[in-house]
Amino acid sequence: MARIKRGVVSKRKHNKLLSQVKGYRGTNSKLIKVAKQASLHADAYSYQGRKNRKRDIRRLWILRIGEAVKKEGISYSVFINKLKKAKIELDRKILSEIIISDPETFKKIVSNVHKN
Repeated sequence: MARIKRGVVSKRKHNKLLSQVKGYRGTNSKLIKVAKQASLHADAYSYQGRKNRKRDIRRLWILRIGEAVKKEGISYSVFINKLKKAKIELDRKILSEIIISDPETFKKIVSNVHKN
């Protein structure tokens, strides 16, 4: 059986890994074994971070809406309930954008919901 020399392939894989972990501190960016572990952990954290970002952004929208409707004298939960009963299909993201860009329109929405 012929001998297979893997030096070139291993070197290429190692260099690819080390370029991925460039900027990590200490041995995390220098040693192959430690760099591989650091890269795996970083990938796991970044995956979870993408999930957390969605959660955090939704919380921000809810906070903005809650503060805006509190100024109009209504609670967040009552506002959302009345919004659904009035069949106004605006999601939290759009409501949050309206609060920032056009407060007058939001006040009209709240008064419309308040009437029903």
